[in-house]
Amino acid sequence: MYNGLLHAHSGLRWILLVLIVWAIIKAISGWTGQKEYQKSDRLSALLALIFTHIQLLIGLGLYFMSPKVSFESGVMESSVLRFYTVEHITMMIVAIALITFGFSSAKRMEASLAKHKRVAITYGIGLLIMIASIPWPFRGLGAGWF
Repeated sequence: MYNGLLHAHSGLRWILLVLIVWAIIKAISGWTGQKEYQKSDRLSALLALIFTHIQLLIGLGLYFMSPKVSFESGVMESSVLRFYTVEHITMMIVAIALITFGFSSAKRMEASLAKHKRVAITYGIGLLIMIASIPWPFRGLGAGWF
């Protein structure tokens, strides 16, 4: 089960990144082009939101199964254990909260430009935080993702 979740989490990451970039591009295009907020704009933002929450659920499952997550003393002294136990989950939850806030608040706004702007900014900041907290191979966090 662990390996299945790990592969799902790792593979869905690419779909999620594409969906977030798609939502950001649509939002920036709508914002700068002063376009009406269309169903397709809402759909792109919604799909990105759904996939962030799916990734969160899979990630939480991995968090409590992973050998690279530890709650024992000395965890902060190991860069690998600290990253997986504290840094990765904290930054991802902040990014997902930003994206969730952006979608929810844009949904309640009346003005189309305000909706586009809200999605562009919150999803953009969320994406930057996600990219910074992904365990890329060049970060030297040990073999494998978890």
